[in-house]
Amino acid sequence: MKQFSIRVPVSIFREGKRFVAYSPALDLSTSGKTLPETRRRFAEAVEILFEELDDLGTADEVLTGLGWERVKRSWKPPLPISHELEDFRVPLPV
Repeated sequence: MKQFSIRVPVSIFREGKRFVAYSPALDLSTSGKTLPETRRRFAEAVEILFEELDDLGTADEVLTGLGWERVKRSWKPPLPISHELEDFRVPLPV
């Protein structure tokens, strides 16, 4: 498998006692007990994802569907324009 470097936006947040890493550019997430473990596990998940895309021959279809653009022999992920906290009024479940 050919290798290339990618840079994708990843959000890491706490969910109870665990850390969760999520990237909308890959629609991929994982979690861990510590921040370093979560980062390591996310890197592993990215590697596995791209190995599977290569093995199945579906990289073009999947990445294009996620909003990626092919640039020469590499790929460019979609980048977030904004990441903000928004306030909404919603009905309270009974």
